[in-house]
Amino acid sequence: MKRIICSVLFLGIIGTVFAQEKESEINEVMVQGKFLNLPLRKVNENITVISKKELENSPAKSIEEVLAQFTGMDIRRRGGNAVQADISLRGSSFEQVLILVNGIRINDSQTGHNSMNIPFDLASVEKIEIVKGPAARRFGQNAYAGVINIVTKPSSDENIVFTASGGDFKTYSLGVGANFGNERSSNFIQVNSNNSDGYRYNTDYKINNIFYQNRYKIENGNVNFQAGIQEKKFGANGFYATPSAKDQYEETQASIVSLGIDKNYEKWGLNSSIYWRRGQDMYEYIRDKPEIYRNMHIGNNVGAEVNGSYRSDLGITGLGVEFRKEFLASNNLGHRERFVSQVFFEHHFSFFQNALNVSPGISWANYDKEGNFFYPGLDVGFDFNENHKIYGNIAKVNRIPTFTDLYYVSKTEAGNPDLKPENAVSAEVGYRFQKQNFLGKISGFLRNSDNSIDWSKQNATDIWRAENIGKINTKGVEVEFGQHFNSFLKSYSVGYTFLESNYQQPEVLMSRYVMENLKHQFVAKLEVFFLKKLTNQLIYRYNERVSTGSYQILDEKLSYNTKNYNVYVMINNILNADYTETFGVPMPGRWFHVGVSFKTGF
Repeated sequence: MKRIICSVLFLGIIGTVFAQEKESEINEVMVQGKFLNLPLRKVNENITVISKKELENSPAKSIEEVLAQFTGMDIRRRGGNAVQADISLRGSSFEQVLILVNGIRINDSQTGHNSMNIPFDLASVEKIEIVKGPAARRFGQNAYAGVINIVTKPSSDENIVFTASGGDFKTYSLGVGANFGNERSSNFIQVNSNNSDGYRYNTDYKINNIFYQNRYKIENGNVNFQAGIQEKKFGANGFYATPSAKDQYEETQASIVSLGIDKNYEKWGLNSSIYWRRGQDMYEYIRDKPEIYRNMHIGNNVGAEVNGSYRSDLGITGLGVEFRKEFLASNNLGHRERFVSQVFFEHHFSFFQNALNVSPGISWANYDKEGNFFYPGLDVGFDFNENHKIYGNIAKVNRIPTFTDLYYVSKTEAGNPDLKPENAVSAEVGYRFQKQNFLGKISGFLRNSDNSIDWSKQNATDIWRAENIGKINTKGVEVEFGQHFNSFLKSYSVGYTFLESNYQQPEVLMSRYVMENLKHQFVAKLEVFFLKKLTNQLIYRYNERVSTGSYQILDEKLSYNTKNYNVYVMINNILNADYTETFGVPMPGRWFHVGVSFKTGF
């Protein structure tokens, strides 16, 4: 903790020294909503928006690694380049975070382990929006602890970008992306491949992505299309069963296709879409010996949604309807399916010349086997002026078990077809200060869960069983602040999250996921600009997990930028720390990367 305090003081001193430098006004960030888009200043939730520039300068090779650099996010990776990673938000399980790509849900109904199988690489991402806190009344299932929306953006600019990188352990990547179109049609296509021999035995991987996106302008709106597929093949040394299972192997495929329209009619707004998400997962306990133990799962989620909004003297009213069919064919889980119907309603009130904003809402979901669920919620925000804002929100959430939770069976695990849906009441109050290029936030939050689902066991020789483990009360505090400059010091930021979870039922000996949360999390970033074209970013992370102690990670990326070229050197885990993020899987030590990108017109 002494190092944390010193880091805070150091960054605070730097901020004071450079506060007199000329500042640049931050462009207003728009946050995409289900019923309306709002400036970040007006949002009554704790939302983080990661910009394109932040993504480009970050010492990260994947979307998961970028998310790990923001407080409140707990990315539990297995292997290098986030070849397999679980996303936890403020102590949640990986099943309790909803993942969207351009507003389309891509969560896997088989298991949340596959929800981050996204068919494009980090270079394709325009921005990432993180909603911390419950959003079930807007998005439904899995929006239990938060939502992550990964946004790409096609362009009519005629250009093509080539990328290449290499690093330790025979790691390399090659990619090409192109934008093309005309005044009405914007297109983006990207193909890339990532490969590595792995940083230890049986952690090699191959990842291939193909992604295409089109936006066609119509009167007062757009027609949007996207399609992509990802294939992963990787050694999974100790990833799942036990650390001694060194010869595990997995292949996954994930594809997404969606077609949507957004259009405005004077006081009316409409956005609708149809989508298909397919996932395939092949697992071998002994690599290249499927006769010993092999699982094959193929899942399809097909859905459609229509969302409308109406502006009146009373505010903005939103109403949405979604239908989704989930299919699964598996040699382990059997043939399963479920049909989901959801209705969303929300109204946005504004009072006192838009200083006070109140947004009550409710959604109803029907699962053809589990029954009906209601998700009420309320957001309130008050703007003292353009710089100072307080906000609060409260909501109820539910989560239906995945097919793996219900039916999975192996020598070391047993699902539970009698699982009940888990539910929680979640609340947060916070204060936000934003002035020109400075942003500061502080909030307190809680989540009281009932019928919480986890994989647990009574003793070390028992098998893992999916159970409703009872009540878990989570509370915490989060602090973030940062500033940008037009000087040698380009930016700095600090984030800290404290979490405390109380388990109120008879304590089990071991919790596989839920009670492995971070208790203290500290992130500090420092970015400098020098010699006109060089940018260097340092990111320090301190994580203290409830059961496995603490570790410190320092990452760096030095970039040389011109109009058409970018060359970088990146070092992950400079301190060469020994650490694990999940299930006792050792993470890589110090890892060097070099890379280049070249942009040219057609």
